Amino acid sequence: MNSIKQSFNLEGKVAIVTGSSKGIGKSIAQGLAEHGAKVVISSRSQEAVDEVAAEFKKAGLEAVGIACHIGKAEQRENLIKKTIEHYGGVDILVNNAAINPIFGPIEDAGEEVFDKIMDVNVKAPWMLSNLALSSMKERGGGSIINIASVEALTPGAGLGLYSTSKAALLMLTKNQAKEWGRHGIRANVICPGLIKTKFSAALWQNEQLLNKIEKTLPSARMGMPDEMAGIVCLLASDAGAYMTGGVYNADGGYMIAG
Repeated sequence: MNSIKQSFNLEGKVAIVTGSSKGIGKSIAQGLAEHGAKVVISSRSQEAVDEVAAEFKKAGLEAVGIACHIGKAEQRENLIKKTIEHYGGVDILVNNAAINPIFGPIEDAGEEVFDKIMDVNVKAPWMLSNLALSSMKERGGGSIINIASVEALTPGAGLGLYSTSKAALLMLTKNQAKEWGRHGIRANVICPGLIKTKFSAALWQNEQLLNKIEKTLPSARMGMPDEMAGIVCLLASDAGAYMTGGVYNADGGYMIAG
């Protein structure tokens, strides 16, 4: 009888998590490391990623910090190259880093803002996945997990371009799953709801707005970053071996709230 518990084990696997010096990314990296993966902590600041890697190592986890501004081509190449040099390959890629530099009506945004959002939120996950592809093929498979948002599924207020970029990420994920399945590579996307991070501070620091949102949620509260880690561990491991091309909400019921 195969052990189901054992199927969650990630020992011998190498995982890259972008945007993992804080928030959701850091919690995801911790979850993967606790399940045995060697984890690459990545964000724009080398100092920040070194700090997290040191914290993980102190807790007995395996991690290294490699800085990367995912909007820059040479830094994306360097992230994959350094990971392979350090750990020998890539098995799991979590495209978590994203930006939302604007809040307001779509007609008020400038073209440069549109380009910046698409570069970081859509182009970078596409390019990073392409760069990791040959290593995953060599290793007989892999798991790509793209972090989108419930904004990809339903339009919120003032987040139009961010929503558009995340909706594009959903279709990118489905295409990756369809085209790369023959290489043993799975691709899935997670849509978090309102999670308490610095990224979403504008929403939850406004008490009136937060109360209004929480009243509509079946869970009656916003989520915490570590509540996103479990589903990533499932999708990264053999426990989720038959899951590909899927869109999974982790939103406290936001999508059914009316």
